[in-house]
Amino acid sequence: MEAVAISSSLPISLKQSVEICNFIRGKTSDKGKRILEQVIEKKIAVPYKRYMHGVGHRPGKMASGRYPINASMHILSVLKSAESNAENKGMSSPFQISEAIANQASRSWRSGRHRRRKRKSAHIKIVLMEIRAKVKPAEAAGEKKVQKEKQAEKQNKNRAEK
Repeated sequence: MEAVAISSSLPISLKQSVEICNFIRGKTSDKGKRILEQVIEKKIAVPYKRYMHGVGHRPGKMASGRYPINASMHILSVLKSAESNAENKGMSSPFQISEAIANQASRSWRSGRHRRRKRKSAHIKIVLMEIRAKVKPAEAAGEKKVQKEKQAEKQNKNRAEK
């Protein structure tokens, strides 16, 4: 099962939202929320890997990065909406962010005296999936032993009957 949250025409930069979506994709929803909250507090920088021209380096294990606060707040609200959609569907947590997509929205003219500039906007889509409980290797090995023992018993019975 999966839960989807789509928000259209958000007043955020497409480039920033692409980098944020790439940063949180594949993580659990709790970890994604924690990361976005720390970006808003300027404790973790979002690594810029695609749109990195002129972006300075940040401390830690990244090269270039920034703190896109406004875009992080909007994407955090979309992520919370996706989580509530998942809970409403009856999915059990934890959830994994399987898709985090940013697309360009229509660019309308700014109002007022802004010298013919166009407004930045982006569409955000976040898809959450249920994380299934993984079988531990020891349990899987125990199940295989039981199956092998059953096969051995069947073979012994067949030999005894002959």
